[in-house]
Amino acid sequence: MGETMTDSNRELNLNEASSRFLGSLPPEKITTSQQAIYQFVRWFGRERLMDRITPDEVAKYAKKIPPSVAEYRKKLELAKAFLSYARKEGWIKKNLAVHIKIKKGKTRQKENTGRKAAAAISLTRTGYDSMEKELSELKSQKPSVIEEIRRAAEDKDFRENAPLHAAKERLGHIEGKIIELQETLKIATVIGEKTEITHKVCVGNMVKLVDLSSGEELKYIIVGPREANATKGKVSNASPIGRAVIGRVIGDVIEIEVPAGRLCYRVEKVERH
Repeated sequence: MGETMTDSNRELNLNEASSRFLGSLPPEKITTSQQAIYQFVRWFGRERLMDRITPDEVAKYAKKIPPSVAEYRKKLELAKAFLSYARKEGWIKKNLAVHIKIKKGKTRQKENTGRKAAAAISLTRTGYDSMEKELSELKSQKPSVIEEIRRAAEDKDFRENAPLHAAKERLGHIEGKIIELQETLKIATVIGEKTEITHKVCVGNMVKLVDLSSGEELKYIIVGPREANATKGKVSNASPIGRAVIGRVIGDVIEIEVPAGRLCYRVEKVERH
C-alpha cells in the first residue's frame, strides 16, 4: 500500500530510498539487484532528494549507458522498477520510470567514448585498514540478518510484518555498503608507503598553518575524500584548504577563499602522519 506524499517522504534522499526499495525485494533478489541500483544512486548522488530528480536527468542517465555494457537491459529495468516503486510509495510526484528508454535490436560495438577507467582513490594506511575491518564486520553480520528475514517471513501477513521489512532493509544496506567498500578498496592507492621523504605537502601529511592575521596555529591531516573527518582534523585534498596546501613547502603563504572573505596562512610545518 503506497504512502501519501508527506513532508517527511519528500525529504527522502536516494540513499535512503534505495535501501528501502532493496529491502522490499525477496532476499534472493537483493544481491543480484543492488549493484545496478547503487550505480543509479551514485550517478545522481546519494544525498540527492528523490523529489528533486527531473525527467530530463532520468532520460540522460538511460542514454549514458551504452547497450554494449554487460547486463544493459537489466540495469535499466531495475532503475525503472526503483522509480516505479518510489512513485507508488509517494516519494516522487511524477512517474519518472517512463523516461527510461531501453534500446532494442543489436548492441553497439564496444566503445570507449565517454567511459573512463575508475580513478584511483588515495587512502592512508590507517584509512585502508579501517575500511578492510568494516568490510569484514559487515560480511560477518550478513548471516544473522538473513536468518532474521527467514524467521520473520514465517509470519504470512507480510503487509503488517514490520520485523520482516526492517530486516530486509538492513540487509539491503549491508549489501550495498559491502559493494561500495569492495569497489573502493579495489582501486585504492595507499599513500605514504615506499615513497621518498619530501618537504612538499601531499596526501598523508600533517600540516601546521599559522593564521597571518591572528597568529593562531592550526593543524590538519591531509587525506583523500573518503577519510575526511573535520572533528578529527582530517581534511580532504579536494577541499579548499587541501587544494591550497598540496604541493606547498614550509614558508609558503597560501590564501583561501571562504564565505566570510579571504584567509591567509603560512605553512609552518609538514610531517608525514
